[in-house]
Amino acid sequence: MTASYDSELGARFGAAERLAGELPQSAELRRILLRRTHRRYSDRPVAPELLRLLLAAAFSASSKSDFQQVSVVEVVDPGRRRAIAELIPDMPWIGTAPAFLLFCGDARRLERIGGLRGHQVENGGLEGFFNATVDAALALQTMILAAEAAGLGCCPISVVRNHAEAVGRILELPPKVFPVAGLTLGYPAQEGYISMRLPLAVTLLHDRYEDGGLGAAVEDYDRRRDERHSLPRDRQRSPEIFGYRDFYGWSEDKARQATAPEGRGFAAHLRAQGFSFE
Repeated sequence: MTASYDSELGARFGAAERLAGELPQSAELRRILLRRTHRRYSDRPVAPELLRLLLAAAFSASSKSDFQQVSVVEVVDPGRRRAIAELIPDMPWIGTAPAFLLFCGDARRLERIGGLRGHQVENGGLEGFFNATVDAALALQTMILAAEAAGLGCCPISVVRNHAEAVGRILELPPKVFPVAGLTLGYPAQEGYISMRLPLAVTLLHDRYEDGGLGAAVEDYDRRRDERHSLPRDRQRSPEIFGYRDFYGWSEDKARQATAPEGRGFAAHLRAQGFSFE
């Protein structure tokens, strides 16, 4: 029986993304299309056995050359958890969520394995960093999908990289092990909302890169997104620098945000941790 995903695609993209042809009936595909970020959780704890099962699923993600360069730190100690939460006070769910994990790129393990087998392995170049980062990101996304399949909600925390040195000190991360993102998870206390994405006409390309229609497509996207969840005037970013706009869409918000890039000290921290990026 051919399935229709019009409802799910409309929820994700805010416009018609109708697909012709035979499509499989898949509850998993529908769940992924409708996935949400959750920042508020009930008091119900996440059973350790369930968390371990979900992490097993996360570590089942694809890995570059089977090097398996990801490690996850479950932050259980209240003092360490509180110390990390205090670094990022505008995200209180870091301290209050039932569980908090730190997904790390781990370029150290491969070097140690080389030493165990009597081989000289230097894994601190750009390729080593990049491979470990991608491994960690793939495991993180797989963890999110696995957790949602089990009825949990998640929120990834990339801003931990702004505090890489402090986080590394709190969790005693050794050289060449670095934070990629944190993850809060628990049973949702509310439904959350579906974040609208750019249309496939912008992000899906054929045979070559072409973005001549970007301006019109983004303008249309801004309007559709604003109809669903507009930002109030007091949420406009840095008005002391940019002023206020009558219409303040996603693109204006993201462009303002990108004028002051985050993670300025991250590269210096990584170099201090043994990465040469050569």
